[in-house]
Amino acid sequence: MMHANEKPSRRERRNSKLRGAFYRHCRNWHAYLSAFAFVALMFFSATGILLNHPEWFAEDAEPEMTTVSLSPERLVAVRTAPDIPHALVEAIEAEVTLRGVISDAYVDGDSVTIRMQGVRGSSDIFADLQSGTAEVGIQRAGVVTVLNELHRGVMSGTVWRLFIDIVAGLVLALSLIGYLLFFSLRFRLRTSIALTTLSVALVVGLFVAFVP
Repeated sequence: MMHANEKPSRRERRNSKLRGAFYRHCRNWHAYLSAFAFVALMFFSATGILLNHPEWFAEDAEPEMTTVSLSPERLVAVRTAPDIPHALVEAIEAEVTLRGVISDAYVDGDSVTIRMQGVRGSSDIFADLQSGTAEVGIQRAGVVTVLNELHRGVMSGTVWRLFIDIVAGLVLALSLIGYLLFFSLRFRLRTSIALTTLSVALVVGLFVAFVP
């Protein structure tokens, strides 16, 4: 223990300087990450509430139904294609704007059934390759549905899923850095640890008591 009239040793001064530099860098990185992470955090928090209450903005619009007649040239190209569902989708998209990407397809002789799903909506195709006609139902997603699907990330594509991973990593880093900053406030350290313990206990308690 150092007396009041004693000067700190060189090692103590170095340790104090390193500790100060560490916490200063933590505060800087916390500020830098906050500029982006907070915007993303607000987006995913808001869409999380929407996902938890789908009845607030229920969207029950009927799908748009249309009939597409393929030209003889396109019909031959589809029938002879190695991948009939994708060739059929390309042929139909020359006539109408579809929503989604192929999630399921079934070919039975001249009958083709295709289900397409995506963030912006979905499409159902029932085609007869004998006559060259296709019944197409297009369900366009509303704003709330789009936001919910962006939150889920299931049908949003590789790039958006990577973006979600990056956001999650940044928010995690931001939280860890913020927690480390508690240690720079010695007079609040005990309170911080107590609140952390209480928070963990609350989450575990809610899960045990109320989650079926």
